[in-house]
Amino acid sequence: MEKKKVTFYIDGFNFYFGLKRTKKINPEWDGLYWIDMVKLCESFLGEDQLLAKVIYFTASPLSPQKNSRQSAFLNANKLLNGDKFEIVKGKYIDKQFNCPNCNYSISRPEEKKTDVNISLRMIEDCLVNSTDIVALVSADSDLVPPIEMIQKRFPHIRIRAYFPPANYSNDIRDNLLHHRTKPVLMIKNLRRFKSAIMPDIVEKDGKVYTIPSKWKKSIK
Repeated sequence: MEKKKVTFYIDGFNFYFGLKRTKKINPEWDGLYWIDMVKLCESFLGEDQLLAKVIYFTASPLSPQKNSRQSAFLNANKLLNGDKFEIVKGKYIDKQFNCPNCNYSISRPEEKKTDVNISLRMIEDCLVNSTDIVALVSADSDLVPPIEMIQKRFPHIRIRAYFPPANYSNDIRDNLLHHRTKPVLMIKNLRRFKSAIMPDIVEKDGKVYTIPSKWKKSIK
């Protein structure tokens, strides 16, 4: 029997900050940023399934230090996994927040385009029939409308949701339960994360990427 093609759509912001919050309350999760995303996703597949691709949706942080760490992580994943790992970039913008009762405002970076990019890509892949199973790694309730569209227009395509650690969506859960499936709580899969940690130095075809020192200290 032909295996079902599974495509993972990862909300990088939701995923990263979920890990960050989780490690504050459970030290076992400390340092689990340097992850081979393809290996992690493959660990969730059934025997009748085949990984088509992992698509990681994110934006480049405005901070040079954070941007450098993210770039090392993304480049190492791309080097290890080739065409099975794709990066789709949105952007960060500075957003002003004003105090209504005082003459004070702060600027905070805000990620834009990710939920739209995920929505469009999931629908596009269904249109061109490049996947049999949509595996969404996010707990962003804004993604319920594209999920509902796929369920209506492409009933032969199954949808799975994987909630990143520390994140949960009642809206996504209720939608899936209505279609007789349940979301996967990634926080219950610490062993899979630990098994997917990349070597400190990822080297291939003359290219070398090293785990950021800030992350390495957490792991050791």
